[in-house]
Amino acid sequence: MVAPELLDSTYARGIVERLRSSGVDVVDVSPAVFRGLSARENPQGIAAVVQQVWTPLGEITHLGGLGWVALDAVADPGNLGTILRTCDAVGCEGVLLLGAATDPHDPSAVRASMGAIFSQQMARASFEEFAAWKTAHGHSFVGTSGESTQLYRAVAYPAPMVLLMGSERQGLTVAQREICDAVVRIPMVGTADSLNLAVATSVVLYEVFHQQQSR
Repeated sequence: MVAPELLDSTYARGIVERLRSSGVDVVDVSPAVFRGLSARENPQGIAAVVQQVWTPLGEITHLGGLGWVALDAVADPGNLGTILRTCDAVGCEGVLLLGAATDPHDPSAVRASMGAIFSQQMARASFEEFAAWKTAHGHSFVGTSGESTQLYRAVAYPAPMVLLMGSERQGLTVAQREICDAVVRIPMVGTADSLNLAVATSVVLYEVFHQQQSR
């Protein structure tokens, strides 16, 4: 769908023409109709309907790149989108959502991902399925917890691996920590009792990335 009057760049108009020429259905609408459908205050005049793509957990037998990030019951779509963006930046293969997680296709998540949702594989599973998957394939799991005695920079991270992050509200449960090969802690000296989930995930991922680049 496109509102031609709102397209203000040669690049955007070129995208529309390439889509038309490749046989994609393109519907022209007025600026008023487009603004009525958009959640943004100043829409750019181009939108697309795309099919969601989910990777079945059973098909992930070998990990690639830096590995995967597993998120337990992530609730904030902005956090999820930001994590997707960081995963793309460091070369992760995908994000695995555990339990009652927010929708990665929520507009806030898509916007925060800055397009990374289209470069990262997405999968869903229950915790029980996740634990069985680890046992079946022998993947290395690393979790984070403020109760750990291991600092996140003092651990040699395997590659590829799965970084398991707990929910914003309660972090990793005891059962989740128990299936991890290592559990690390990010040190804090201020008065806040925790970091934002997306920030904590990014801190650990960039340490893993740094170690892999140094080898």
